[in-house]
Amino acid sequence: MQRYLLATGTALLLLPLALYGTLHFLRPPQTNKEQILFRGITYQRYARSTPRPIMIHVVSVDLTAPGVKALVTPPMASKRDRTSARTTSEFLREFKLQLAVNASYFNAFDEKTPWNYYPHSGDRSYPIGEAISNGDRYAKTKQGWRVLCFSQNRAQILESGKCPEGTTQGVAGSEIFVEHGKPKAQIFRNPRDKPYPRMAVGIDKEGKKLWLIAVDGKQPIYSEGVKMPELAKIVMDLGVDTALNLDGGGSTTVVMATNDGAKVLNAPIHTKIPMRERPVANHLGFYAEPF
Repeated sequence: MQRYLLATGTALLLLPLALYGTLHFLRPPQTNKEQILFRGITYQRYARSTPRPIMIHVVSVDLTAPGVKALVTPPMASKRDRTSARTTSEFLREFKLQLAVNASYFNAFDEKTPWNYYPHSGDRSYPIGEAISNGDRYAKTKQGWRVLCFSQNRAQILESGKCPEGTTQGVAGSEIFVEHGKPKAQIFRNPRDKPYPRMAVGIDKEGKKLWLIAVDGKQPIYSEGVKMPELAKIVMDLGVDTALNLDGGGSTTVVMATNDGAKVLNAPIHTKIPMRERPVANHLGFYAEPF
């Protein structure tokens, strides 16, 4: 009986470790990949070993392709200045989108343990900076924050922090770090900059093509993230004219729709658990047609 209890106790103690280890194998392989996901939407994955392990995920969107249409998370019906937090997969499924990423920084946020964090799905959350969904401006502009704005089949990234009249979808980001195809000087002056998971959006000069750039991080040996100058180099190599930094860290998530449901394309890490999605305040998604 003592041996049985000892074996059972050991198994119970090892089970969480075994489950945690299994999650590492669910991450995308460290190989390069290119795939047409939908009409007008292409996915690329790059695995790099220098200057550290880095996994890069790039989704390019032709905003002029038939059927391509953007959507930003709408506000709560009863509280106009806030949203109901969702994971990116929940957002994609709820609104029947083909592709989605996390978007704006938000309040409030806390992460202490795998079971003690905020927000959970369904909790109230507040996007930082302007947010627009289907023409409804529900989050106010905030000084020092920039915006990505959609109108018909064109996108703009603006320093003013406010989208123009007629904008149908809009989200805010912390800084424009590439402008006119060149890195902005301030990204080289931050002494606290360190390798980190990143989410960014870029557009071409005409605003007809859009790139979503996600870099996984906080995962030693697999992907340790990038500094802002490194992210700028990645973005410029794609041919981006202007790029905006969105919420990164454990929020960084890219999801696509499949016949079997939502599929996470990158390796998010929430509460230090790989492949666990963080509920966030708002998202940017796209409708698209099969290719």
